[in-house]
Amino acid sequence: MQIGRFKVRKLMREMNLISKQPGSHAYKKATVERPDIPNVLDREFSVASPNKVWCGDITYVWAEGRWHYLAAVIDLYARRVVGWAFSAKPDADLVIKALDMAYEQRGRPQNVLFHSDQGSQYGSRSFRQRLWRYRFTQSMSRRGNCHDNAPMERLFRSLKTEWIPTVGYMSAALAKQDISRFLMERYNWRRPHQFNEGLAPAVAEEKLNSVSGIS
Repeated sequence: MQIGRFKVRKLMREMNLISKQPGSHAYKKATVERPDIPNVLDREFSVASPNKVWCGDITYVWAEGRWHYLAAVIDLYARRVVGWAFSAKPDADLVIKALDMAYEQRGRPQNVLFHSDQGSQYGSRSFRQRLWRYRFTQSMSRRGNCHDNAPMERLFRSLKTEWIPTVGYMSAALAKQDISRFLMERYNWRRPHQFNEGLAPAVAEEKLNSVSGIS
């Protein structure tokens, strides 16, 4: 649907709607490049089939009066969320749990390219060992370049602007339950995605399966 920004402004005023912008958060960023983990993906975000390229990242969520952390994994083919984990600590165990969930849910695929930013969690020995065990190839964004992992940034922006309460959550358990509902139900199955020509990610995958015979 094509619409001008002035028309949108008028409609929003009539419905008393305002845009919601995410707040700032001090988060430790990489300070050195990782020449041993090249940017193999190199912004080639269009993928021919599922389980070829996965992307992962971490974001923060306010719950119980403190920051908690969410790690997610998406399949780039249709931008479907295939794994996630929630914790009070942004450590390597968090990203490993998200990867393990994706690996099991997707039928234990091999030869997947896993892309992330240069967060220390993804460069840790334990996470790289897990990728080696699964026979995955690792790719990392260039330092300080968020556009190299744009699909993950888009997912988290949708989560924070469309779903998470402005004041955060009363408890970590409630946050985990509510975020699960957004990622695995609303985002995957109901929310239209421009990349999929208006189809939700899981629906786009089902369409591929019905046409190609993939099970």
